[in-house]
Amino acid sequence: MPIEIERKFLVKNLDFIKESSSKKLIEQGYLSKDPNRIVRVRIIDNKGVLTFKGKSFDGGTSRVEIEKEISIKDANELMKLCIPSIIRKVRYIINKNNLIFEVDVFQEHNKGLIVAEVELYSKKEKIIKPNWLGKEVTGNKKYYNSQL
Repeated sequence: MPIEIERKFLVKNLDFIKESSSKKLIEQGYLSKDPNRIVRVRIIDNKGVLTFKGKSFDGGTSRVEIEKEISIKDANELMKLCIPSIIRKVRYIINKNNLIFEVDVFQEHNKGLIVAEVELYSKKEKIIKPNWLGKEVTGNKKYYNSQL
């Protein structure tokens, strides 16, 4: 089963924007927020994605995650079934220090929140922190998208 290993950080400043290679507009909603089995639907630019996530372990760094591309039509229909409220954010992709950082700039009711995630190959992998990366919030449920 595919295991996602990820660490999450707050972002101190907007310096990451000039380092980004691309950005995407993301709209996401939740069909289930049960911490043992989260089900999320996303529209990324004009593409639909359905994601299933298991319960976090290893201090919040790891969990089972399975993503499947779905049609934009199905994604739009599933959005209508989601638990309020829908999250909208702009995701910036930054390749730095042999890692890929995804920085989410939240909009609407989460405006002002900027969170960076970095997926790792192992829990022991070292991260050289860019100057814009702030306090680590891995495992802090307050910063889980499903809790926003």
